[in-house]
Amino acid sequence: MPRVAGLDPGTVSFDLCVLRDGEPVLERVFDTGLLREDSGPLLETLARHGPYDLLYGPSGYGLPLVAAADVGERELAEMVLVRPDQAHADTGVGGMRSLLRALARSGLPVVFGPGVIHLPSVPRHRKYNRIDLGTADKVCAAAYAIADQSARRAIAPGQTAMVLLELGGAFTAAVAIAEGQIVDGVGGSSGPLGVRAAGALDGELAYLLGPALRKETLFTGGALDPGGALQVSDLRALWSAPAHADGWTALLEAAAKAVRALTVSVPAPHEIVVSGRLARVPQVVAALAAALEDLAPVIALVPGRASAAAHGGALLADALAGGRHAVLAEILKLRESSGTALDHLRVAGSDSIVLG
Repeated sequence: MPRVAGLDPGTVSFDLCVLRDGEPVLERVFDTGLLREDSGPLLETLARHGPYDLLYGPSGYGLPLVAAADVGERELAEMVLVRPDQAHADTGVGGMRSLLRALARSGLPVVFGPGVIHLPSVPRHRKYNRIDLGTADKVCAAAYAIADQSARRAIAPGQTAMVLLELGGAFTAAVAIAEGQIVDGVGGSSGPLGVRAAGALDGELAYLLGPALRKETLFTGGALDPGGALQVSDLRALWSAPAHADGWTALLEAAAKAVRALTVSVPAPHEIVVSGRLARVPQVVAALAAALEDLAPVIALVPGRASAAAHGGALLADALAGGRHAVLAEILKLRESSGTALDHLRVAGSDSIVLG
């Protein structure tokens, strides 16, 4: 009966889910901003509720299943992807590098898992000039969505098919799942407009920004909170605010476009599954259902207090530990993941990229 845990490093909250014999026994939500200052509360909570057979760690842009004991500075750099000039700024999600380093040194049985781009189920041509097809937590959310659809529809995991639309507190991302495997994706920094983040940048804008384009720039320019100044914990209030009407229209339209684009890769999804912070806003789910009714039913994936990605990470830890959900590791081909997020770049100058 494995005891395992999954972690979801969100921009707004950092979620933890602990499973025993495949069932949730603990869910915790931490403020990401507070963990940036002190990772102690997270590490203390993990220690207090152990011991664990395996912990599926927050893996940023992903690694091809690397145990904490094998993580050095190069692996940390591949998970956070910052330039040398920002290497000591600890930019990104809640001081991600510091937290990853603390977990790697904690003595806990942590494994860091792949992003979408590391998976062999995604055809090589879909990886051209892409780094962010979906971060490692999107793979975790997909695992939970596969398990959920399999249970609800009484079908084998290998029969599941959907577009998973992750509407987070900062980014929007989407993942295409066919026959239980991830076959395509658009990541938060390369995909649709988000609540706080711009998503894919116009190439001309990136060029004109020049040196002003920094890691933190990727967390700005969104539909509702372009400067990161709003309290997005009360999204229902934002929904009814007239000042944000155009922002909601832009956000929902961008999300619908992303879903429709991914139906090229999964032509007959059983459902459009909405996860993330905005999945808890009924008006958002209803608006997407109306916009996408010709494709498939739209459902909200709201597992409990912790996020779908945290639950999914715990399911993958259970799978890798030989628990009840072992089929998930096999169908997602986690053990066959390989490479780095930078392996498929064809743009002039990409061979000179150096990580800090």
